[in-house]
Amino acid sequence: MEIKWGIIGVGDVTEVKSGPAFRKIEHSDLVAVMRRDAAKARDYAERHGVPKWYSDPHELINDPEVNAIYIATPPDSHLRYASAALQAGKPVYLEKPMTLNGTEATELVRLQQAHQGKLTVAHYRRQQPYFKKVKELIDFQIGIPRVVNLRYHQQPLSAETLRSPRMQWRLNPTQSGGGLFHDVAPHQLDLMCYFFGKAVFSSGFACNQAGLYEAADAVSGQILFQNHILFNGQWAFNVAEDLDICEVVGSEGRLSFSVFSNRPIELVCKDGIRHVPFEALAHVQQPMIAATVAYFRGEGSNPCSVQEGCEVMKIMDGFVRGI
Repeated sequence: MEIKWGIIGVGDVTEVKSGPAFRKIEHSDLVAVMRRDAAKARDYAERHGVPKWYSDPHELINDPEVNAIYIATPPDSHLRYASAALQAGKPVYLEKPMTLNGTEATELVRLQQAHQGKLTVAHYRRQQPYFKKVKELIDFQIGIPRVVNLRYHQQPLSAETLRSPRMQWRLNPTQSGGGLFHDVAPHQLDLMCYFFGKAVFSSGFACNQAGLYEAADAVSGQILFQNHILFNGQWAFNVAEDLDICEVVGSEGRLSFSVFSNRPIELVCKDGIRHVPFEALAHVQQPMIAATVAYFRGEGSNPCSVQEGCEVMKIMDGFVRGI
């Protein structure tokens, strides 16, 4: 089976992070794209050499040549488009955050099961070599993991950035589910579940400290995993300096890494201090898309199931409930 992709929503994420990768993977091709702005849909198709373009998502979904759907629109339409694709019998690769909230995510789990369709959530960092190495070091180099501390800080958005249409939907909870936390945290929290397994309890607080936009700009959360690992996370989008660090402390060592900056992994254990560098990927989603193609072709397991994505959404809901 050759996977013939159609993309719904050819915005920024599809320019470099994901779009070109669909044609760089064996048994995969990009044959159609859609954007509500017909001129922008046509422009994307012409620039990337895609033979078909649409301004109506349902026309793309019902295109007989398209046999797999990548949904890359803002989250407020994810449930609707994923449901339509599953009903049409077509597998779905769904951008994060997978839905607006845990309630919608639970409904998507039900729909996927009802239609017996294939759906993969684009928590793509778990397939990157960098994070596979992090997992290997956690499993074999630091003893029993005990405590995880994650801090992610950003400087306040400039007035110019706040006015940008590319940013405005991200800061509108009715479109994105929240603010910048909802943009970055799905990757981070999915990695925690990938590394440490099932979460049995989570809670947190969120607030809007700077008042620059409607959504929360500061979030704090805790997770207790089934294997008794404690996670503490802090997100602040209104502070003086940027920071992206996660530290895992075990019974025999510790490990630190970043989720977004590609800094070398640092391992501290009985053998001393070790740094493991990785080159940045040209298309960050390519390893995940390759695994998804294999899954859709029946040659591999689901690299991130709708159930796993739902758990991440429920954790995020618990963290921001305080707002």
